[in-house]
Amino acid sequence: MKTPDISSLEDSIGYHFHRPELLQRALMHSSRAREMEAAAAEHSPVRDNEQLEFLGDAVLGFVTSDELYHRFPGFEEGQFSKLRAHLVSSNHLARVAQRLQLGGFLTLGRGEEKSGGRNKTALLVNALEAVVAAVYLDGGLEQARQFVVQCVLNSELQQLDTQGDGGVPSSDYKSTLQEAVYSTGHAQPLYALVREDGPEHHKTFTVEVRLHRTGAAAPDFVAQAMGPTKKRAEQDAARLAVEYLRSLPAAETVAEVRTRRTRPNR
Repeated sequence: MKTPDISSLEDSIGYHFHRPELLQRALMHSSRAREMEAAAAEHSPVRDNEQLEFLGDAVLGFVTSDELYHRFPGFEEGQFSKLRAHLVSSNHLARVAQRLQLGGFLTLGRGEEKSGGRNKTALLVNALEAVVAAVYLDGGLEQARQFVVQCVLNSELQQLDTQGDGGVPSSDYKSTLQEAVYSTGHAQPLYALVREDGPEHHKTFTVEVRLHRTGAAAPDFVAQAMGPTKKRAEQDAARLAVEYLRSLPAAETVAEVRTRRTRPNR
């Protein structure tokens, strides 16, 4: 099989190499490298993608962790770990590689070619990690970060967002808070967008929530939370408000007070 021109792969990943030999090496499977070495009269070594795969795995893990840390400021360690494990899993990375049609660009030995190596999950994942390393070595960490975020993380995170906080169990804290204020004598919570930070493709929203006692002019609780969307920031702010209400000393609910006040004297 004739390998396609790698310039079309550069278009797909959104990065054009200053040193295209790095990308070529990232696509070089060890089976073909050993064949080339055997055919060479001087037996000079041919570098495959295994070392790049090692480096790319580390870069991928770091960029993923960094993105999750900034995108989900309200997450706990267990939530980070669960979502990161999914995003760097072989199943997910293989789907990304297939979407980029990475298999068609691999340089394989005859044996791997005949055995369907272009569709093997392990080869695709290794090649994708090697490409991450190649981008990092050629363009630096920021270029590698952009590639990972755009091609590996974004579509999955957007899909998981529709299922809750990145696919991990979540609560609708805004609804919980709306119900909780009825029993504590508070008016409905007020939300306000405080500011937006960052570039258009990577904004961070800060939202403030205020709780007022019914009829009171000044709030008795104010909290701010950040998130990659206004909706997420509102949920995290609501969570803080719910935790505040739950921390209050045990007291009669509004309903109990009304019942006591209307109860006839004995």
